[in-house]
Amino acid sequence: MKLSIVTTLYRSAATIEQFYRRAMTAAEALFTEVEMVIVNDGSPDNSLDLALALHRRDPRVVVIDLARNFGHYKAMMTGLAHAGGDLVFLIDSDLEEQPEDLALFHQRFAQGDSDVVYGIQRSRRGGLIERIGGAIFFALVNALGDRPLPRNLVTARLMTSEYVKALIRHRDRELSFRISGSKRDFARMR
Repeated sequence: MKLSIVTTLYRSAATIEQFYRRAMTAAEALFTEVEMVIVNDGSPDNSLDLALALHRRDPRVVVIDLARNFGHYKAMMTGLAHAGGDLVFLIDSDLEEQPEDLALFHQRFAQGDSDVVYGIQRSRRGGLIERIGGAIFFALVNALGDRPLPRNLVTARLMTSEYVKALIRHRDRELSFRISGSKRDFARMR
């Protein structure tokens, strides 16, 4: 079974090398075939150069360079569209989410009753303003939505290729990954 790790770059120069090592180590412990799809979202630092150096060292790394900064959502969707794995692990490269948590996601996914396993932080990280902003976001989504949204969802998730194809076919312009999907399951993160 092949796994695609999909991540985006924006001001990621400080973390991309460590992210690569940790994510690939975690993936290789579980999967025989692994690829990493890295999407440069117009990063103004040298993130692209570092990602290209990874590609030169490891041909399993695929680098996609967007012409400008299109935003996190569009960069993620671009990466998902290029993922060739049977399973896709979407995670940010800033190391706020631990690549090693792939094992937790995979363990829950192996139960066979989910198309996607989402991550949830036990408590919201960040400063006071970020935590207040997150609380307001979740309160608004829950007030306006037809289903309650678990608080503190993160980008990290493990998905089947069929689920990813359905997301790509959806073609919504500003779909929030935090509320997409009908068959949801959640993995607790540290």
